[in-house]
Amino acid sequence: MPSRKTVRIAALTVVAACSAASALVVTSTAQAGTVRIHDVQGTTRISPLAGQQVTDVAGIVTGVRTYGSSRGFWMQDTEPDDNPATSEGIFVFTSSTPKVAVGDAVTVSGTVAEYVPGGTSSGNQSLTQISRPTVTVVSSGNAVPAATVIDAESVPDAYTPNGDTAANGSVNGLTLEPTKYALDYYESLEGMNVQVADTRVVTATDPYAELWVTVKPGENATRRGGSVYGSYTSQNTGRLQLQSLGAAADFPKANVGDTLKGTTAGPLDYSQFGGYTLVADQLGTIEQGGLKRETTRKQGQGELAVATYNVENLDPSDDTFADHAHAIVSNLQSPDIVALEEIQDNNGATNDGTVAADQTVKKLIEAIAAAGGPTYDWRSVDPVDLADGGEPGGNIRQVFLFNPARVSFTDRAGGDATTAVGVTKVHGKAQLTASPGRIDPAGDAWKNSRKPLVGEFTFRGRTVFLIANHFASKGGDQALHSQYQPPKRSSETQRHLQATAVNTFVKKILATQKDADVIALGDINDFEFSDTVRLLEDDGALWSAIKSLPKSERYTYDYQGNSQVLDQILISPSIRRSAEFTYDSVHINSEFHDQISDHDPQVLRLRP
Repeated sequence: MPSRKTVRIAALTVVAACSAASALVVTSTAQAGTVRIHDVQGTTRISPLAGQQVTDVAGIVTGVRTYGSSRGFWMQDTEPDDNPATSEGIFVFTSSTPKVAVGDAVTVSGTVAEYVPGGTSSGNQSLTQISRPTVTVVSSGNAVPAATVIDAESVPDAYTPNGDTAANGSVNGLTLEPTKYALDYYESLEGMNVQVADTRVVTATDPYAELWVTVKPGENATRRGGSVYGSYTSQNTGRLQLQSLGAAADFPKANVGDTLKGTTAGPLDYSQFGGYTLVADQLGTIEQGGLKRETTRKQGQGELAVATYNVENLDPSDDTFADHAHAIVSNLQSPDIVALEEIQDNNGATNDGTVAADQTVKKLIEAIAAAGGPTYDWRSVDPVDLADGGEPGGNIRQVFLFNPARVSFTDRAGGDATTAVGVTKVHGKAQLTASPGRIDPAGDAWKNSRKPLVGEFTFRGRTVFLIANHFASKGGDQALHSQYQPPKRSSETQRHLQATAVNTFVKKILATQKDADVIALGDINDFEFSDTVRLLEDDGALWSAIKSLPKSERYTYDYQGNSQVLDQILISPSIRRSAEFTYDSVHINSEFHDQISDHDPQVLRLRP
């Protein structure tokens, strides 16, 4: 995945354009004085009055947003209809700071619009709102309509209907079934005052004062308090994003497994970053769950410990080197080999043609030694400037760290940014034509993406081939809460090509030496059940070892309330058949609000 920070900054730069592009224009005027909020909302996701002028729509103000690019207020009707599919609340977009207060009885005239957070190209659902409003305060100090309780009983187990094939898979025109589908249920409450109580945190507080809770604590639960995303049909319906209408500084800093005790209440919004969101004007209090960062066991004398760790755009200006070093030495117990992803060049995102990363790696190696770890050696291949994607100017790449007291690296000249590594047979054994080297760097699979780094290691006289990967991100995929169901995963196309290329290379090694020990590892940016992994595993050439863990422990990343797998270590048949390997997903980052990376590292211990 692209980092949350990168995605958020990019999206916010276009929010104004998206606002203009996503709103429908006025086409006619609804009959004055007869329209209520539930008439505006209707029984589908799109208002039957979209694009029309409405006059004197009445409601009580339930929440006021005075910040950001979407200033306005929510109001709710005190005279609901008897149709559970029609929401009784709505957002009034004022663009400037609203001149109303919670408890005001108001009438609003304006244009009914459907605003798509993130723009129509995002595939997100739309938010029904009244734009260009004229607001009249009728009275103040009124009781706010009671909040609708969202809990395990009210949220259906099914996530969403399939979209209308005649509408390119969109659910927008489908009549809402709020007792059958979770997304329909949340849509039927759009803009209304809602509440949750005593909910468990399933994604930690992020830098944008957001967190995710679940109203279904037993739903695909991990032993540490999260909710596992185990298949494309396992979307975890009980998860809900929380923001605050108060100051960001007052938002609680929570970890996965904490409990938000008491009542949290406010309007139900729809956000570009997560879909349905409870924007709280009343926040519960955090009861800590006591979650601790994990520590894996130390490898035995005859065990080779191999790890993968995405250090999230590490460059010499960062202040996380000591923390990463502590994680490698203490939590990972100083693995013999560490494949690092997202090592940036020596001046980070400065876009001046620099591609070398020796200063970045040296600083990390020195920090590891200072933390009591071994003095690692390292190997990598500098990329062509701006050719491998990631943060512009950063030139991220994979790097092998290895402990020379435990393992040796076979250096073989010829590997560079543009030369494809091959496989030859020497004395009946497989051998790389270059070490370190890169797999097919000119191939279409690796355009604007990180090329796999291949290296040949020796441990106790046995050769082990490692392939360090960082596949193309999921950027551009439609969200789980998309209006298109099932959502389209356009980014898969490149990862499928990449998986096929790596699988083909592994097969070349195995065709040369059937019992070769091969490990492909890294940030695969896809799930263990995905077609990407199926292609990596094709014909049994590899097997994702995270599948040796119980399903409740299969996760390396926590995104929008789903604990999921992105980072993996795949092993060749000789390693799998030996059954002398252990796998550990070491949870030190993804579940914590003070993470130093958004990925958890993985460790494989084997006896080659």
